[in-house]
Amino acid sequence: MKDKLLHYAFRYGAVVVIIGVIAFFSFRLPYFFTYDNFSDILGSITIVTFVAIGVTLSLVVDGFDLSVGSTVSLTTVGAASLMIWYQQPVYVVIIVSLLAGALIGLLNALLIVKLRIPDLLATLAVMYIVGGLHKTYAQGYNIYNHMEFPDGTKAPGEMSAAFLQLGQGKWLGIPISAILLLIAVAAVHIFLTRTKYGRQMYVTGGNEEAARLSGIKVKKVRTLAYVASGVFAAIGGILYASRVGSGQIDAGSPLLMESVAAVFVGFSVFGAGKPNVIGTFIGSVLIGVLVNGLTMMNMQYFTHDIIKGTVLVLALAVTFYVLNRSKA
Repeated sequence: MKDKLLHYAFRYGAVVVIIGVIAFFSFRLPYFFTYDNFSDILGSITIVTFVAIGVTLSLVVDGFDLSVGSTVSLTTVGAASLMIWYQQPVYVVIIVSLLAGALIGLLNALLIVKLRIPDLLATLAVMYIVGGLHKTYAQGYNIYNHMEFPDGTKAPGEMSAAFLQLGQGKWLGIPISAILLLIAVAAVHIFLTRTKYGRQMYVTGGNEEAARLSGIKVKKVRTLAYVASGVFAAIGGILYASRVGSGQIDAGSPLLMESVAAVFVGFSVFGAGKPNVIGTFIGSVLIGVLVNGLTMMNMQYFTHDIIKGTVLVLALAVTFYVLNRSKA
């Protein structure tokens, strides 16, 4: 009986918690269970979920990318500066930002795959390097329309209206960024579960030596995982700049831990027991629903972290307890 309860908690616990949380807030808050509010929740989780997808891909190959937060900050500042300082068109802004994310991923892969520095240490070092670079580039200032420089001159440009649509626009009441997110989640899920390359990533993460002996080019697979992680973090940065209409130098700092929480909550979704993008998305939804409901209840912002941490602990406790029992 106890094992059955644990099994069901492992497979459906996160989904049951989401339904329970929605039911609780719907009962307490008359405007919670509305189309507009759920649309807002979906829009609010897009940035952190894009970042979390990148973390998920690094975890699939048994790595861990700590540099995603600083990548978000770099691309946010970079995108804003290209438009406001240098008046570049939107397609240039997006391409340069994505390339920046890919280059950070390549740097991570170089340190981890070639120099064999442990993932956590390598990405921690890159996190500090990238964080210092973007602050140096922006000279410690946030970047906004026609900002004034220390010498008294003003920046010539402003954020493009087309660019702002990515983070602020809606289609049929649904944020455009949320539509992009749903497409990305579906595409990555299909890639990981239905393609040879996706399965190779899981095999590499499960047992690198066995993967190598079976002919998989594990170095290439791990490199691509880190490049993809950087690119998804860059997409998060682009959407962040688009949503707030400026370049915030510390934009990515809080996103790292939220994305990691979403990924680990996702481990337990439908009993996966491993990093998976559908679970990551559901983990983000759970956190988004909690934050939205607590905000509507006028709970103080610092209580949000306590509740998010408690949910994460519960998810991890059930997940790893069941996994360890199954291995015993």
